[in-house]
Parts: sequence; C-alpha cells; structure tokens
Amino acid sequence: MTASLIPQVDLSAVVAEQPDRLIFATVSGAHLYGFPSRDSDVDLRGVHLLPAAALIGLREPEETRSRMWDRDGVEMDLVTHDLRKFVRLMLRRNGYVLEQLLSPWVAHTSEVHAELISLVPHVLTTHHAHHYRGFAATQWRLFEKTEELKPLLYTFRALLTGIHLMRSGEVQAHLPTLVGEVTEAPAYLPELIAAKAAAEHGPAEVDVERVRGHVEALHAVLDTAQTGSGLGDAPGGLDALHDLVVRIRLEHAQG
Repeated sequence: MTASLIPQVDLSAVVAEQPDRLIFATVSGAHLYGFPSRDSDVDLRGVHLLPAAALIGLREPEETRSRMWDRDGVEMDLVTHDLRKFVRLMLRRNGYVLEQLLSPWVAHTSEVHAELISLVPHVLTTHHAHHYRGFAATQWRLFEKTEELKPLLYTFRALLTGIHLMRSGEVQAHLPTLVGEVTEAPAYLPELIAAKAAAEHGPAEVDVERVRGHVEALHAVLDTAQTGSGLGDAPGGLDALHDLVVRIRLEHAQG
C-alpha cells in the first residue's frame, strides 16, 4: 500500500473536531482493502471514550457516532464506538472491528490503541470464519443484483481474508496482499483491482458463471481452512479487556 491511495485530507483536523477523547481513528473501507477508485470516500473508523456521567445517568449514552460530510472536495465517513461497546464487539466473531483496529492507515493513535492491538490474538477464533462467509454471501447477492465490480471485489476480499485468518491467525484485509498469500486466489483479481480504480460503481466485465465457480470454490476452501484451523473455539482475553476498560474509564474520570 502507498500513501498516495488516500486523498490529501488533513485527518488530524478531523480528529481534533471530535467532542470526546479518541482512542484511535484509522482508515478503513476500499483504501484499506486495496482497491480504492478515484472517487472513493474516506472511511474513518475508531473508538471514542465517553465520560462516566454519560454512562450512569438517565439519558441513553451515545455509544456509536456516525457522520458523513464533504471536506476539501473529499467525502468523509466517520464512525466511532465508545470503548466499552468496541471491546464487546471484539469479543464476538466480528472481523470488521479487528480490521479497523489493525489498519495500517492511522489518523490517530494512543497507548490504549496499542493495548487493544496486543490483545487481538486472544480474541481470534474459528468462528470468525462465519463473519467472512456471511459477508461474502451478502456481497455476492449484491453483485448479482447490480453486476458492479465493487461488491464482487468485496466478495473475494472477504473470502480470502477468512481463509488467510483461519490458516495463519493473522487478520489481513488488503486484497492485493491476499492474492499473493492465498494460492487459491483467482489469477484475474489484479486486473479487476486495476479496473476498480476508474470508477467506484463501475460494471464488472466478467464471465459471471466462471466467477461464480471460483466464489463457490473459495467458500469450500474457507470451510476446510476453518476445520483445520489452529485457532480456538472461544475468545480469551475477557479479564484483560475488562480491566482495560475499567482502568481507562476511571483514569478519564479522575482527569
């Protein structure tokens, strides 16, 4: 990946505008996955820290914040979760939040961000395969409906990420890298990635039945990889993550 893939936007200013302390903010979406187009928006994902009063009062806490806006001609999409909610998502079979946490495109970081990253190996399980299997199936249905290249690439990205995770225990979301890591990846994927650069919602000029066969084959590969995976069946790290949330919340409350 190269920094030129991301539009020249002052992300530090975006971070400074947030109403509560940010634990981290990273770039996700097509830029993270390695197939942005010229008109792709910038997807920022991260974690904010609510004050204790927001959690113990009568009003519902703003555990998730979402904002879309245009900045310097670039469409921005920012979604953050409160630390407690994000950690709960980490303890589920949610590969999406782990990809955000581990993204190499970092707009803002902290020592807590590093602590969360260090605990990722403890929460990985074979059941994360279900996340990627389900996401791939959803994107394939969208591809069948729209025949656009974007959901097709998302389909392959999800399947290859799941296969690689089951085999290596590593969360890798970058499709060009996965093509080199997973031997079963179709040889034409680099061509599709290059085609996606021209337009965010361009058509997929492919033999649908041929591609369908490759997608079905990768589903079978994912099934086999899950069965033979060295990952555990249940997440660990609950105590460590609990202690982290309590400690950071109390430190924040005490100033």
